[in-house]
Amino acid sequence: MADIKAFRGFRPRADLVERVAALPYDVYNRKEAKAEVKREPLSFLKVDRAETQFEDEVDMYSPAVYEKAKEILNTMIQEGIYLQEEKAVYYIYELTMEGRTQTGIVACASIDDYQNNIIKKHENTREDKELDRICHVDTCNAQTGPIFLAYRAQKQIDAVVEQQKQKPPVYQFVSPDGIGHAVWVIDADEDIQSIQESFRQIDSIYIADGHHRAASAVKVGLKRRAGHPEYDGTEEFNYFLSVLFPHDQLMIMPYNRVLHDLNGMTEAEFLSCLRADFDIEEQTCPVSPVTKGTFGMYLNQKWYTLQAHADICKDDPVEGLDVSILQKEVFEKLLHISDPRTDKRIDFVGGIRGLQELERRANDDMCLAFSMYPTSILELFGVSDAGRLMPPKSTWFEPKLRSGIFIHQL
Repeated sequence: MADIKAFRGFRPRADLVERVAALPYDVYNRKEAKAEVKREPLSFLKVDRAETQFEDEVDMYSPAVYEKAKEILNTMIQEGIYLQEEKAVYYIYELTMEGRTQTGIVACASIDDYQNNIIKKHENTREDKELDRICHVDTCNAQTGPIFLAYRAQKQIDAVVEQQKQKPPVYQFVSPDGIGHAVWVIDADEDIQSIQESFRQIDSIYIADGHHRAASAVKVGLKRRAGHPEYDGTEEFNYFLSVLFPHDQLMIMPYNRVLHDLNGMTEAEFLSCLRADFDIEEQTCPVSPVTKGTFGMYLNQKWYTLQAHADICKDDPVEGLDVSILQKEVFEKLLHISDPRTDKRIDFVGGIRGLQELERRANDDMCLAFSMYPTSILELFGVSDAGRLMPPKSTWFEPKLRSGIFIHQL
């Protein structure tokens, strides 16, 4: 039974939302973040990445940086750039990319549901990355970047969403990357109750993207509980900002791989070893796999299709993933890359960058590239339901949720 509640959100004035809305903080490196804030001074990135307000020699994890984020956020609220809802509401957040639309409910999810595995995970998190967002949320006293959650589509929620979308949106704009954004406010008591009751009928919610933000938000909530032993569970720090999407509207893009070397093998030796587990066919154009168990490979300015033999394709929810097959049968067995999280000989390229980026990397700083068939949302559910973890960089979700459109104050 999922506890997904309405909240009194802060959101930008309608005439400023297009300027304020920003891509997630972890999309940019420090140089890129500073350039983006210079391009758009109202960008919420100056809150999410407040080191943009300092010289480069200042440690981006300094307490002064988090204090600056708090100062900027409070100033934006005081100056009327942000307004708070008069009552607790849900929002509808619709994103459109290349003609495909996905529509989610903006709400607050329960840290208890996270602790009790009603909200399920499929990735490990790193303590250093958690610590950054813990400091940011705790210092700002607010969650500014929503966690991307998914659930199995539910007709009653779909019906309320479609009914609300008949009304004019409070926001509608296209961001510089061509993504369409539209927002509606759900403020009628009967609709709020309907959505809340519908989520109570759902026993599993899944983190699609934002594992570190979720873990950080939960740890801040637990810290606040420890500091307020009289808490009763209704306080805002018991919840974290989320956007929940039905599974049948989501698209996962491939997360491709590039490799630095062939582990001392010649090209001919490497191809010969691959043939033990894959059927290989040279192609005259770039390969974007269209079926599970198929891989594109770019080596020495040539593209190949690799089809995995049946004996290495497993029914196991983790071992049966294409990313697992490639990791075990190629990266471990042939290239001796046992830990792709730490091995510097492997890198990952989001599918949004296209096959040309794979060619560029293989011709530049790497020598070998693999294009993947994307992991499906149902495969993600299967891994999470089994209490297992996916290999690193198994999924790439597009479009990315914007930060700064919705703020949840603790």
